[in-house]
Amino acid sequence: MVLGPLMLDLEGIELDHVEKEILRHPMVGGLIFFKRNFESKQQITDLVRCVREQRPEILICVDHEGGRVQRFREGFAPLPALRKLGHWFDHDQAKASAAAAEMAWLMAVELRDVGIDFSFAPVLDLDHQRCQVIGDRAFHQDKEKVTALAKAYVRGLREVGMANVGKHFPGHGYVNEDSHLELPVDRRELNDIWSNDVYPFEQLNAEGLLDAVMPAHVVYEQIDSQPAGFSPTWIRELLRGRMGFDGVVFSDDLNMAAAHVAGNFADRAEAAIQAGCDMILVCNNRKGAVEVLDKYRWTLDTTSTQRLERMRAKPMSSASSRADVRRHQNALALADHINQSKV
Repeated sequence: MVLGPLMLDLEGIELDHVEKEILRHPMVGGLIFFKRNFESKQQITDLVRCVREQRPEILICVDHEGGRVQRFREGFAPLPALRKLGHWFDHDQAKASAAAAEMAWLMAVELRDVGIDFSFAPVLDLDHQRCQVIGDRAFHQDKEKVTALAKAYVRGLREVGMANVGKHFPGHGYVNEDSHLELPVDRRELNDIWSNDVYPFEQLNAEGLLDAVMPAHVVYEQIDSQPAGFSPTWIRELLRGRMGFDGVVFSDDLNMAAAHVAGNFADRAEAAIQAGCDMILVCNNRKGAVEVLDKYRWTLDTTSTQRLERMRAKPMSSASSRADVRRHQNALALADHINQSKV
């Protein structure tokens, strides 16, 4: 079956009858979990199974970066914030890169174990030490170090058959504002943004390591008056054209305050897809998601659906599965060591 362009969420830890009906809508192609959807490992496994009974082909994901952005806790490894890996990289590049790959492996193998396709990770933003909403979610402020750690991280994900999502293109780390709450504006010139913040995206893409991106709800006023996720200039001309990216483009959540500039939810969906997004997210707003289902006139884009199919988790080899108990235990110990580290 064809994957539709809408990703939405659920209200609780079980499917209700309304959600079952919504999931069967042909425009729905993705589901994202939040903390409120999680009670235990067994419960989330059962919930994933119930979802797939309604829509076997749906993409299921979660924000599971580590640090303060990790939706599942009990029964899952306490993953370190990415900045911890960046600090370690300053002292020992080889060990930090190996640790980045292993933390990605650990995250991926635990999510795959409960039936989830991918996490919205890694963060590729540079930490310019200006944006608190990014902060320790970023590997580093140095573009070369971010790139090196991100390459290792992606290789860890791929070992388990999990795709990656680099965010937030072309970079959210320079603005002060939180796009969940207001509309940030970055006043730099394109050359400055491209040579610095875009660098990790461009380098991963050049090596075939970038599966998907999520644009930032940030206005880069020297380039376009629209936030990047609603901007054909950023997505079609610069990301697809100049960079040559052919992976998936996910919108950031269209319920965020910074997305309000594009109008009602149906208008936001239209603007994001016309700009070049393959899948749009409407989260934490059931009425908004239903408005998109009812009012947005979706036409099938086979190129987008083919891209989205690549995000489906691939079969794990036995050597990469959680059945490798020793490796899993060692990775848990490493996560604890990194979390306790003072560097």
